[in-house]
Amino acid sequence: MPPEWAPHQATWFSWPHNPETWPGCLEDAERAMAAAVRALADGETVYVNVLDAAHGEHVKALLDSVVGGVSGDRVHLVEIPTNDAWCRDHGAIFVHDELGELCALDFRFNAWGGKYPPYDLDDAAAARMAGHLGVASVAVDMVLEGGSIDVNGRGAVLTTRQCLLNENRNPRLTPAQIEHALEVHLGASQVIWLGDGIEGDDTDGHIDDITRFVAEDTVVTALEPDRTDPNHAPLAANLETLRGVRLADGRRLRIETLPMPEPLERDGRRLPASYANFYIGNEVVLLPVFGCPQDDEAARVLNACFPARRIVPIDCRAVVVGLGTLHCLSQQVPAPEN
Repeated sequence: MPPEWAPHQATWFSWPHNPETWPGCLEDAERAMAAAVRALADGETVYVNVLDAAHGEHVKALLDSVVGGVSGDRVHLVEIPTNDAWCRDHGAIFVHDELGELCALDFRFNAWGGKYPPYDLDDAAAARMAGHLGVASVAVDMVLEGGSIDVNGRGAVLTTRQCLLNENRNPRLTPAQIEHALEVHLGASQVIWLGDGIEGDDTDGHIDDITRFVAEDTVVTALEPDRTDPNHAPLAANLETLRGVRLADGRRLRIETLPMPEPLERDGRRLPASYANFYIGNEVVLLPVFGCPQDDEAARVLNACFPARRIVPIDCRAVVVGLGTLHCLSQQVPAPEN
């Protein structure tokens, strides 16, 4: 599996449409999605899953008003219906096969441990995405969401014990069997196991809210300095784990830190707002921001990590009501190696 910063032939989204996911703020979430499409489309093709022709007309009208039209060759609406919008988790995970050709992995999807039925359309989306591109699809008899893994393109995979070892995913698989599956399907030679994720994360500790590779030997990891905040202890523990990691060639990880935004709540529930949920495009890095002073510091950290890309802040205060943001909504389609 190539790293996210490797060249893309496209980015793929499933358009937000479920009012139960965004109660009272679906339109705001759609506007944030449109802004993300606009920022990416200058540098790569964007595919957008829509429910049907009528939904496609709705999305096209919104994109026409925000992006300036979808009639060119950069933004394509695809009629692949989904139960929800989290393409990172229900969409295909694209890798290179042994010949360097693009291949789509179709892992099983069970809505983060059966939390949000129905999820039949989501589970079928990966194979349909592969079919749209005309690439091989490999069905994998294992539950795995794209947001639970992050790779450096040289065999290292970041994940969390809270998610991949959760009994609501693959209760019959041992940690060794899970590592073997990651080796076979993602080319993993090293699995870096962190502990717990952040408060409010209904995915059981997805890695893309806490720690991300930004280079072959470098990660950014979120930290919460307030010792009274429930995120302080798990994020500090993950940092200690990272400090002890050596890559396969013996190098220590280089570690940069990201701040956490000020706590956001809705109806008394903590929302999983995190700057680690950024998305790396060909020319830009989409950064979720939350209207607080830490937004600027997060942008500075990522600008230093990606000096050749433009950091594009996207207001995600409405998006995070759905319990995810930009990385959760997106899935990269790598360019073929050949």
